[in-house]
Amino acid sequence: MLDLLSSIPATIQHGLDSAPNILLLSITLPIFLCFIFLLPYLNPTRPPPKGCRRLGLSPSQRSNLHDEYSPKYIHGVPSTATEPESGIPAWRIKALFTYPIKSCAGVELEAADVIETGLKYDRLFCFAEFFPSPQPATATTNTSPSTSIEKENDEANGTWTARTLRDRDFRQLALLRPEIWIPDPSSPTYSATNPETLSNGVLLIHYPLPPSHNPIITLLRTLHILPSQSHFTIPLDPPPNSSTQFPLTSVKIWKDIPLAHNYAHLLPATLKDLLTYDTTLPPHQRRKLSLFRASHTHRREIYRNAPRKENIGFQPVTGFADAYPIHLLNMASVRDVAANCADEIPELSVRRFRANVIVQGPGKFVEDEWKRIVIGDSSGDGVEIYTACRTIRCKLPNVDPDTGVRHPREPDRTLKRYRRIDVGDLTNACLGMQCVPAVKEFTLRVNDPITVLETGEHCYIKMLAPGEKVEGV
Repeated sequence: MLDLLSSIPATIQHGLDSAPNILLLSITLPIFLCFIFLLPYLNPTRPPPKGCRRLGLSPSQRSNLHDEYSPKYIHGVPSTATEPESGIPAWRIKALFTYPIKSCAGVELEAADVIETGLKYDRLFCFAEFFPSPQPATATTNTSPSTSIEKENDEANGTWTARTLRDRDFRQLALLRPEIWIPDPSSPTYSATNPETLSNGVLLIHYPLPPSHNPIITLLRTLHILPSQSHFTIPLDPPPNSSTQFPLTSVKIWKDIPLAHNYAHLLPATLKDLLTYDTTLPPHQRRKLSLFRASHTHRREIYRNAPRKENIGFQPVTGFADAYPIHLLNMASVRDVAANCADEIPELSVRRFRANVIVQGPGKFVEDEWKRIVIGDSSGDGVEIYTACRTIRCKLPNVDPDTGVRHPREPDRTLKRYRRIDVGDLTNACLGMQCVPAVKEFTLRVNDPITVLETGEHCYIKMLAPGEKVEGV
């Protein structure tokens, strides 16, 4: 019964989209009246993924960044200071975030398992756009649209290229909200044979529906009669014996071209419309988009500025992160940047910078000189982490994570005015540190203390040669 009732909004929308205007009212009015009658009985709430629990802070929990605009974060405190009431160290982890889909909303955590590639589930997925290879000029022939589509779909004749918030046309990625659901044996619906269990959990992805040209649909969405949001689920891991459904495909991210699992067949049409929306193009000419999952066996090794295998016992690797496993940011540093662009952005959130580990306690930009730190008990139970290099900033933080709206100037302009500090790249600004743990697996927790082991100069090693450009990311 729930499925039948829930299908009514889609039925209305389909009728509104497809019916000729002259018949529109006569077709949709009975359906509309029926829907209004049944509206009190509709329950849009769906059960959670079978046998799973949600990872991270629940919607009812207060974010650890709830007070991020407090003036207490403007100034640092001594590294030996403690909180007067609780006695916990003042230099500590303030908040933790993992970003399951590159450039989409993050999941806030109280505790985070860290694996070889960084926080577990971080940048596990990435959207990519297909670029056909240029076709050599040949004799003119009549080519039907279907033939063009077949050529475009021939992935041997083109390249999948990662797409992020850096791309002006993909700011809507900020509005996608993934939830991580992992198998929970204590759940009454748990079974070892559930598809959710076999794939080690699922990602439940919420997204806004693309705008409609039909004013009636727009009105019904405004009145909350038709939904303005939708969602879908994807497996966290490709299920066993599903290699043909999730084929390994080359994806270009920066200068690397790792193999990744193609999840194209799971993307709803409305999501593709949202991300490739262009009313000037017919459907067969719109961008071809897919979602990829990083492969366990085709990771990207890190060498620039990173510790070597002979130092830590393994060569650092990453999935779809830009270059390093963990991104660390200092609250005081962000508050200083915020104060310098407050006229343009009154409240600049630390979330714009998409860090994994947000720390409090150190003064502004103290982290610029960190070379090695320990997170946790420095007497022996803590984890040594190399702060490999400073984070070189692009215009991605100009996008508001809550609205997807890109500011034309800030905070990029402010950062470039006074944060071009690294001799390795004096063209771009720096904020935050890129980190490489000295061990492969451990756990981070909010309020874990931070101890600095070594400081020194940094010199960023550029990924790209002078004048070299890379599409997408």
